[in-house]
Amino acid sequence: MLWFILALSSAVLSAAAAVTQKKVLFRLDALDFSVRLAQLTLLLSLPLFFLIDLHALPVAAIAVLFGKTLLGALAFLCVMQAIKTHELSAALPLMVLTPGLVALTAFVALGEALSLLEIGGMALLLAGTYLLEMRAGAPLLRPFTVFFTSRTHMPIVAALLLFTATAVLDRYLLTDLRLRPLPMLAFQNLFLALHLTVIALGMKRPALPWRERGRGAYPALILLVAVCTLGYRFAQIEAVALAPVALVLAVKRVSVLLAAMFGGSLFRERDLGRKAVAIVLLLTGAACIVHWW
Repeated sequence: MLWFILALSSAVLSAAAAVTQKKVLFRLDALDFSVRLAQLTLLLSLPLFFLIDLHALPVAAIAVLFGKTLLGALAFLCVMQAIKTHELSAALPLMVLTPGLVALTAFVALGEALSLLEIGGMALLLAGTYLLEMRAGAPLLRPFTVFFTSRTHMPIVAALLLFTATAVLDRYLLTDLRLRPLPMLAFQNLFLALHLTVIALGMKRPALPWRERGRGAYPALILLVAVCTLGYRFAQIEAVALAPVALVLAVKRVSVLLAAMFGGSLFRERDLGRKAVAIVLLLTGAACIVHWW
């Protein structure tokens, strides 16, 4: 039962982080916020490096993690931009589509067969997406075509594609290269801060945006996001040590529903009842695809 408490704690902290991110992004640019958060999370993560046997780390795994984290940094930027420009209850649930894209990619690229359960899960993902994106008086296919015709949906599409790649690399790192969760978390935070700082420099933005003070900086809220981020990642790692990954992730995905409903109410977003049904369909579809039942 302890694993369930830890997984649920991870879900609650993840939801709290998402709602706080939305609050900060009302005033702060997505890139500036991402850099600040990554740098602060790294600062809070420094004690983890004293718990790691650096000499035992496989060099190949660290190299793959470096490349994977670059994709993760770009995906995080896309998610922050999506949260900034869309309602939280509309943008966040779409990230649940990642398992479907991973399964579809494996089917097309690797020739892996799809079971009836997985096909049913994909159907639920499509139904959930349609319900989430439908608008009164809009064309019938608008919930699907909007991903290719709307500029504000481009970051969501990019994030989904990038998360698909990072999900495959995560499995490769943990299973094939046998990288342990703790060093993976520590070095991932290090590489994220490095990548996002370099991206900021490349776009001629401050490498240390903390020097910019004034209204909208929200240092306390960014600290809260960083603490919640470390908290839900640690809770998830501990839960995985006690129970199968599938069960832990099944509980962790509840964070999407929590964040969408609480954040939607807090920010007075529209059609929360319809979105709640859509999210349940999306979560059920994702569960079918990764065999959580």
